[in-house]
Amino acid sequence: MKIKQTIDRYLEKILILIMSILVIDVLWQVLSRYILSSPSSFTDELAGFLLIWVGILGAAYVAGQRQHLAIDLLIQKSSESNKIKLYFFINLCIALFAISVMIIGGMWLVITRFQFNVSSAALHIPLGYVYMVMPLSGLLILFYSIYFIIHPKENLT
Repeated sequence: MKIKQTIDRYLEKILILIMSILVIDVLWQVLSRYILSSPSSFTDELAGFLLIWVGILGAAYVAGQRQHLAIDLLIQKSSESNKIKLYFFINLCIALFAISVMIIGGMWLVITRFQFNVSSAALHIPLGYVYMVMPLSGLLILFYSIYFIIHPKENLT
């Protein structure tokens, strides 16, 4: 339980930092475009990359807080023992998705971007760094899924 709280705390701080940088970036973009009449060349691309990171890392955080979008009509109508079985099945499916799509697929995406030397147009950074959020978030979602399988009572709260 302590490790989950530690991961939650660090993830919160990282998301706050990314969102803060995103707000500053967009404000600078607006300021440079409309007030200074000299639009900054990198702010648009940086905002897109930060949005990718905050969106995918935010999805991992929300999964860990059990606040993600869910259709839970079947769960609401189930008995307590069936709820635990349903939550086990749901977390197992989430874990399999995180492994197959986010971790394996994300790593393939990262590795190929580095192998083919693909860089961003304005910032000139390797896109592998941008896409690294996919396997990282997959690992976090996998951790949360395993945590909720091990601690089924937390699913019910």
